[in-house]
Amino acid sequence: MKIVSLAGLGALLAAVSMSTAFAQSARPYDPSAPKTRAQVKADLAEWRAAGYDPLDWIDYPQNAQRAGRIVAARHAQESGGTMTQ
Repeated sequence: MKIVSLAGLGALLAAVSMSTAFAQSARPYDPSAPKTRAQVKADLAEWRAAGYDPLDWIDYPQNAQRAGRIVAARHAQESGGTMTQ
C-alpha cells in the first residue's frame, strides 16, 4: 500500500511540475497587455529623447507622429530590421 501511495504522489508531483513549466512557456509576447509604471516611464523618456514634448499642445499631432517615427526607426535599427513607410 505504501508503494502505491508513493507512486501516486510521484505521478501527482510530476503532473504539477509539467503543467507549471508549460504555463510559464506558453505565454507569447502580448503588446496589448498592461504595462508596468516603469515601462511607461521608460517609453515617455524615449519619446521625449526623440523630440516629443507633451506640453506642446499646439503642434500635437505632428510632434507626436514625428517622435513616433523616430522611436520606431530606433527600435527597427536595434532589432536589425528595416522600416518601410
